[in-house]
Amino acid sequence: MHPVVGPSSKEALLKRPKWEVADILRLYGNHYCLGQTVPTAHLKVMHSIQGCRTSYLGGHLEQCNSCGFQRYAYNSCRNRHCPKCQALTKAKWLEDRKAELLPVGYFHTVFTIPHELNPIALRNKKTVYKILFKAASDTLIAFGKNNLGGQPGFLAILHTWDEKLMDHFHLHCVVAGGALSYEKNRWIAARGNFLFSVTALSIVFRAKFTQYLIKAFLKGELIFPGKISMLADENEFLLFMKGVKKKDWVVYCKKPFAGPQQVLEYIGRYTHRVAISNQRIVNVENGNVTFTYRDRKNNNTLKTMTLQVKEFIRRFLLHVLPDGFVRIRHFGFLANRYKKENLQHCRMIIGYSEEIPETTEKNYQERMLELTGVDITLCPCCKKGSMIVIEEIPAQCKSIPQYMDTS
Repeated sequence: MHPVVGPSSKEALLKRPKWEVADILRLYGNHYCLGQTVPTAHLKVMHSIQGCRTSYLGGHLEQCNSCGFQRYAYNSCRNRHCPKCQALTKAKWLEDRKAELLPVGYFHTVFTIPHELNPIALRNKKTVYKILFKAASDTLIAFGKNNLGGQPGFLAILHTWDEKLMDHFHLHCVVAGGALSYEKNRWIAARGNFLFSVTALSIVFRAKFTQYLIKAFLKGELIFPGKISMLADENEFLLFMKGVKKKDWVVYCKKPFAGPQQVLEYIGRYTHRVAISNQRIVNVENGNVTFTYRDRKNNNTLKTMTLQVKEFIRRFLLHVLPDGFVRIRHFGFLANRYKKENLQHCRMIIGYSEEIPETTEKNYQERMLELTGVDITLCPCCKKGSMIVIEEIPAQCKSIPQYMDTS
């Protein structure tokens, strides 16, 4: 028996973006794959996004316990690159972070590597991303020690894109405005609206990153296929790095947030972003994709860009992370091993006595209600009954085909 389409189903369709990344992959995924070898990691992402919230991944049939209305609900792919699967994950992550915030100022600091390094980063993602985290974290920890006399606490979030979906490798760091003394008996506050000199941070970050990258080269941890094959030669690589060292490296530091709630709201913009949201896709027509972007060089003016669909998919897949790579990390007194103990010390020293609410496990329906104000268990037809699962629908396929044609 097929479910009746109730009024709320139509309303949900109106809220859905006209176009989604999934639509583009369903229409043009085969075309993109033809004539080239697509990495398995990219195929996995394409496959997951195409099948997200469709019968392909299975789901269940629900029925109202009052009026008998029925509807299908399909499973999400839960892939971290999927634009539709981040809201609930982000909400849970932010809720867990509430217990880690201190009543101090927080600074937003961004570390960016020069675009000259992009070809190396794209061919050595795991190694270069690891170096980026290490260089930035070592820099902040060194400044905490030398400038504040203690251990700073911060989280770092990896982003690999710019507004036009091109490769742009940078870390967003949210840094507590102070440090915990090494004896763990004193909180050393930063000076008002100032954390560290961005010029000094840039110099140290550049030195550490280039040092770690050269070390990785000498240990044979880098590969140089295709257009950068000449860099496999040690003399050529060192000459290239000499030029990179002469460039100004961009480090940015924003004034502290007003309070913990503002910190959470701000962090939420960065933590579970993907390269492009579905809301930014304006149109897909005649093999072209048009999307919006903000022009950072022109006062963040909202503009549109049109790309051939193969180029759009190529740019989207540039940002697929290596399997198992952790893109949100904690450092200093927030490092996972001693985080709970260190936060207790900080609160006691600062005199922060407010009770931290215990985080409770919430199911999908509870989180949706919290996020949207919509009770998805309420029958959309009679507005009285509750939707009850009456049948499980198995996934159609678990394998990953070379090409997936769902058009």
